Amino acid sequence: MKIGIIGSGHIGGNLGKHWAKAGHEVLFSSRHPKELISLAHDAGENAKAVSVTDAFNAHADAYLLAIPFEAIDQISELYAGEYDNKIIIDATNPYPKRDGDMAQKVRDANYNATEYTAMKFSTANTIKAFNTIIAEDLRDKAFRDYEKLSIPYAAQDEEGKAIGKKLIEDIGFDAFYIGSLSDSSIMDPNQEIYGRSMEIGKLKELVNRTRGFLRG
Repeated sequence: MKIGIIGSGHIGGNLGKHWAKAGHEVLFSSRHPKELISLAHDAGENAKAVSVTDAFNAHADAYLLAIPFEAIDQISELYAGEYDNKIIIDATNPYPKRDGDMAQKVRDANYNATEYTAMKFSTANTIKAFNTIIAEDLRDKAFRDYEKLSIPYAAQDEEGKAIGKKLIEDIGFDAFYIGSLSDSSIMDPNQEIYGRSMEIGKLKELVNRTRGFLRG
């Protein structure tokens, strides 16, 4: 797959390197692409550094959003003609102290952060993934043959579910399907599985226990 990385910091940068190692074509992007040249070089021959505009103009198969939550409105509006029928992998989190009032409004709304992203990128197929894992674990614990960590994810439909699973497993993590985007509230900041890195059995147990508590 050709994957555009929109925001190439700790999450986007490490995911891009992992996907390039797994054989995917990776386009690292930011507002300052020259600053990403060394990152692309470290990722190997399957990666290059481009501007955000060039990443969307490249018509990638999937785009990872690893940007501040406050940038979602601008990115979704500016490139509305470029992500139609593409996969959007939402790794963002709304932090009011960083992202301002719009993040607080989403936190207070009757929909969750992923549903907000899906509404903004309405012509794309949105997956929620990689927003809960500790950045250092994402960097250091990919491609393990033992004690694999699990990545929870949610998807809009069966196509997204299959692609999300593949992109997680391609880099050596176990994929744990949370459910539809409406089920992804459990992945949001301050929720039970946010910021937790664990093996799939422990993650499943925690999710089931949390959902049982909420239903009770």
